[in-house]
Amino acid sequence: MLDTSLLRKELDQIADLLKTRGFFLDSSKFEYLDSCRKNIQQETEILQSKRNHLARQVGQLKAKGLDVGDLIIESQVIPVALKNLEDKLSSLNKDINDFLYSIPNIPHKSVPIGLNSSDNTEIRRWLPNGVSINNEPNPFSFIPKDHVVLGESLGLDLDLASRMTGSRFSFMKGKIALLHRALSQFMLDLHTKNHGYEECYTPCIVNSNTLFGSGQLPKFKEDMFSVRQGEFKQNDNVDNNDSNDDQYLISTSEITLVSTVSGSIIPVDSLPIKLTACTPCFRSEAGSGGRDVRGLIRQHQFDKVELVQIVHPDFSYDALEEVLGHAELVLRSLNIPYRVVLLCSGDMGFCSSKTYDLEVWLPSQSNWREISSVSNCEAFQARRMKARFRDKNGNTSYLHTINGSGLAIGRTLVAILENYQQSDGSVIVPSVLRSYMGGMEIMEPSC
Repeated sequence: MLDTSLLRKELDQIADLLKTRGFFLDSSKFEYLDSCRKNIQQETEILQSKRNHLARQVGQLKAKGLDVGDLIIESQVIPVALKNLEDKLSSLNKDINDFLYSIPNIPHKSVPIGLNSSDNTEIRRWLPNGVSINNEPNPFSFIPKDHVVLGESLGLDLDLASRMTGSRFSFMKGKIALLHRALSQFMLDLHTKNHGYEECYTPCIVNSNTLFGSGQLPKFKEDMFSVRQGEFKQNDNVDNNDSNDDQYLISTSEITLVSTVSGSIIPVDSLPIKLTACTPCFRSEAGSGGRDVRGLIRQHQFDKVELVQIVHPDFSYDALEEVLGHAELVLRSLNIPYRVVLLCSGDMGFCSSKTYDLEVWLPSQSNWREISSVSNCEAFQARRMKARFRDKNGNTSYLHTINGSGLAIGRTLVAILENYQQSDGSVIVPSVLRSYMGGMEIMEPSC
């Protein structure tokens, strides 16, 4: 949520910044709501002052033995009027919050202006041994197969998953299931032992308050699976006043990790807080149309290692670069070609002020595909969660939150299958994963 005091001071400037994100800020509506709030507060202050004045008058007249009947009658009306104003303000504050909840974060000054992915900026690319032939970052002497063909001979069964559940789910067994597990273990070990993150195990189901605080609701309600009374429901129609009994499957463990500081005041000496978790993630992908229906690129259920840092505002952009570097090291350790892309203003996520994407090279598509997003949300999530820190002078301020994929397991598996494939359909196991796979060096096709 944006700072309302900043909106009052710099409404036109913020509206212009939000236009670069393709968002129209209804400035007149905000001014109207804010004016109504001020009027109610002024009326309340006048009545409170009158109540206090009458109380003093009654006391003075009683001390003199004078009649105070008329003053008491007049004062008895005030509590009723104050209660009415309190109810009006409560209703108005809900309208104001609903309005504020719909506004995305403003882009950082370093973010390029643009409306879609074509306006993103490539920052750098990394290639194993710097090899690139005819713009192919990982050239093959044969026509490379895609990950579905490779995976099916190693234990990937999309048809079985489809019969069990529906499209965009996967069933893995044997070698590919072992590779999937090895990736999560390797990433968690790397981030906890080398990068100082604390490993967490989190719920996969959360209530609506948690989703509002982390910025998922109301914006992404249609992209989430809701769970009610044992029933599994997709795209359930629930308004913005969901109670704690309304529960949803998490779309990322960013939700649960940032929520560890919800409603808290953290001592400044406890910062930064660095958390990681590997969890299943569930997304209905309501707006994705027919893209990537085949294979593991876009699934309703997938595992992801998430990185979260909760930091002092002065250090949040340093932390953003650090998290990006931690995600990059996973890909370098796996020796997979990748590039870093700075997203333009119109392509960023709702909560983000600045986002980098990591994209890996997929030989079968001759294209780069996203495998991680790393974002600085500044105080946007913290303000919604009421998450603050207390400095050494006793003052409180909102925390900054940084999140990133470190990495998505399924997409990393895809990148390994395609970049490590051999002409006979076998797949070389990256050296850093072999100890997690019982020393296996090559995954031979079983059929």
